[in-house]
Amino acid sequence: MTPEQLKSYTPAADLLKDRVILITGASDGLGRVVANQAAAHGATIILLSKTINKLEHVYDEIEAAGGPQPAIYPMNLEGATVKDYDDLATNIEKEFGRLDGLVNNAAWLGDMTPIVLYKPETWSRVITVNLHAPFLLTQACLPLLGKAEDPAIIFSTHDVQRAYWGAYGVAKAGLEGFMKILAAESQGDIKIRVNGIDTGPIRTHLRRQAYPAEVATDHPLPEVVAPAYLYALGPDCRETGKNFKLAE
Repeated sequence: MTPEQLKSYTPAADLLKDRVILITGASDGLGRVVANQAAAHGATIILLSKTINKLEHVYDEIEAAGGPQPAIYPMNLEGATVKDYDDLATNIEKEFGRLDGLVNNAAWLGDMTPIVLYKPETWSRVITVNLHAPFLLTQACLPLLGKAEDPAIIFSTHDVQRAYWGAYGVAKAGLEGFMKILAAESQGDIKIRVNGIDTGPIRTHLRRQAYPAEVATDHPLPEVVAPAYLYALGPDCRETGKNFKLAE
């Protein structure tokens, strides 16, 4: 699929019917849009973020649009422990019995500064949210995904291994590497499709933080790239180990 094909992908109305999908960073921006659109195509969404009132707003949006009743799971990825992730997986198993999709989308930019000036405590926090948390969450959820008929994992990637991107750029490079390793390991008896999506510039809070002086309307809204996530979550996607880049 080319970038334009992914962005213009038209999913069937029931593409994700009866699927249970966990989305991190679901309270705002891209995560919120993907949650709403996945629910509109039949998925039961587990909304994960640290901001409860924003999660409740997304919950209300999904219900108002007639989607399946979602679930809210507040969690601060910066401070979450291994036990917290295990507890999450246990709760999902008790409530749903399986997990059909996992979207590792939550991100935190940290500082845009030269390495020589980068604060070690900020480095640790950024690496935790953007790399350690996706590993711990994914590892905890792999047994649940293994119970699904057509499981899929998506990582929101970002190619920013450039000056001043610091820990965020390092974490995103590591995340893409993790995606490829996991994809290679998930083609045995339990087949899980594992892919990345690099949206390119879109109108989000993180983009405004990184480029405060640019004109926000020069870039598309998250709704433009959300079809790529639906494609990667659904049965039409057969690729694994790919990092879909939506901008040239």
